[in-house]
Amino acid sequence: MSGELNLLSWNVNGFRAVLRKGFGDWFAAAAPDILCLQETRVEADQVPAEWRRPPGYQTFWHSGRRRGYSGTALFTRPQPDEVQFGLGIPAFDEEGRTIIAHYADFTLINCYFPNGGRDLARVPFKLAFYDAFLATCERLRAEGRAVIFCGDVNTAHREMDLTHPKANANTSGFLPEAVSYTH
Repeated sequence: MSGELNLLSWNVNGFRAVLRKGFGDWFAAAAPDILCLQETRVEADQVPAEWRRPPGYQTFWHSGRRRGYSGTALFTRPQPDEVQFGLGIPAFDEEGRTIIAHYADFTLINCYFPNGGRDLARVPFKLAFYDAFLATCERLRAEGRAVIFCGDVNTAHREMDLTHPKANANTSGFLPEAVSYTH
């Protein structure tokens, strides 16, 4: 690919919900070359036909095994050389959190990171996901690939990223062990 590329990323918190709130008009106006969506909460067969392959785009949907949970999608004008669903680790991949698209000049990773949970029970899962994600990025870079990552990391980097940092000091998205990955 040569020239500029309009790449957008959006955690939609439910694809069917944004469809009802003007997604079509927004999409037409934004006209991205590549659009990465996270937290789609939908399976491809639940997507209206016109959004399974809008004119001029290919779409790729990675849904979680649990219906209505997580999920990622990729809308792309340029043809990827290859598309991979997941990081190659079944425990993570069954949640539909990652789409990796290999283009001639770069590899794009669209990712929706796990939340650690209110009770912090999934923090070890979240941190293991971070490790697997970073290992994937490093492997791609070692292969000489330029890597572009977009998505929702479910972690606030600094206090200024939160409305109430003191109240969130012990939430899974602001724990020191999670934040250390984002530095």
